[in-house]
Amino acid sequence: MIWILVVVFILGLILRFPIAFALGLACLSYLVIKGVPLIIVPMKMYSGIDVFVLLSVPGFILAGNLMNQGGLTEKIIKFCNHLLGHIRGGLSLVNIGASMLFAGISGTAISDTASMGSIMIPAMKKQGYDTDFSCAVTAASSTIGPIIPPSVPMIIAATLSGLSVGKLFLAGALPGLLLGVGLMFTAYFISKRKKYPKHKRSSLRDVARSFVDTFWSLLMTFIILYGIVGGIFTPTEASIIAVVYAMIIGKFVYKKLNLKNTQVIILDSMKTSASLMVLVGFANLFGYILITEQIPQEISKEILGFSDNKYVVLLLINLLLIVVGTFMETIAALLILFPILLKVAVAVDVDPIHFAVIAVLNLIIGLTTPPVGVCLFVASSIGKISIGAVSKAGLPFLLVSFLVLILVTLFPWFSLALPNLFID
Repeated sequence: MIWILVVVFILGLILRFPIAFALGLACLSYLVIKGVPLIIVPMKMYSGIDVFVLLSVPGFILAGNLMNQGGLTEKIIKFCNHLLGHIRGGLSLVNIGASMLFAGISGTAISDTASMGSIMIPAMKKQGYDTDFSCAVTAASSTIGPIIPPSVPMIIAATLSGLSVGKLFLAGALPGLLLGVGLMFTAYFISKRKKYPKHKRSSLRDVARSFVDTFWSLLMTFIILYGIVGGIFTPTEASIIAVVYAMIIGKFVYKKLNLKNTQVIILDSMKTSASLMVLVGFANLFGYILITEQIPQEISKEILGFSDNKYVVLLLINLLLIVVGTFMETIAALLILFPILLKVAVAVDVDPIHFAVIAVLNLIIGLTTPPVGVCLFVASSIGKISIGAVSKAGLPFLLVSFLVLILVTLFPWFSLALPNLFID
């Protein structure tokens, strides 16, 4: 009977239903044909979202939107331009550097692509950069967001596994920095070969002044991390503190927030949060059906039957997640696959924190993997260029992302060094 679930879900995706509704329709079709009482639908959906740490997700989404609309993006770009603009292809490095800093606020790749791309892609085109390169850099750099803390996918992974949010936040820091530096080197070498422009070196005074302007926005990331890791407040409390802080900074420091645009920001954040919670609810129902049909056990048996070598198993999981991440949104894929694959990974002695980083990194790389990487579509629509051109220009960045994935997979130190150092 499980084929009904799969066929209806795939059909929903082909018909371009939102993933949450495709998932819900698939579950409903299975339950009706199977003759299961439909009272199970609200029960399982509610139990899926009745998790305290999930309350932090709407808070972080709202805080990120407030800081973005409050002038954060412009301040970060200006600061990075003062630091990196004098290097060949400096504007592409600014794009990546700003995404690394913005990552600590937004926590999602698509919001980074949209907000950063709307500013950086036109600016790069105006300065003489090729449009396909500008879009490719923007899409590739936006994948840093879900790795560097605070990260919404990491919160979801913690919810699904019972792992510490603080540990997962710290675990993503080094892989995120490694990815950012790798993308910067790639952009630099391409820029040097294509002779993209560079600008006059900024004075130390200009750099310092720009840092002061950016400091208040970057301080929020430090407050969130220090508070969670230090045990001062929970992730949910941290998200509320972030909202209050973002409103104060946006209103009184950057002076970009007012009653009118704050109302729009809150409404947009509510829509995003509601759609995410519906997805979480349906994914929990989907998981219940899979468990009932003993699908996790079958998948585990198949993978472990092929090999019980840790690295072979991780290779198989990486291949699966890359393919899934190409066709499915990160959080939806996490909700469906992470609990199943975590059991497989733990069975071959992979640290669960390490595996969570591997899973998230795999799925966000899928956002820039042709043919349907979501970030590629967003960037190409902003740059008004074909998805094929952006995909081709993005291949060097995709190669670097895969290299970082291999390093993080083979060497757990990148994921576990900071959690082991700061949290017992």
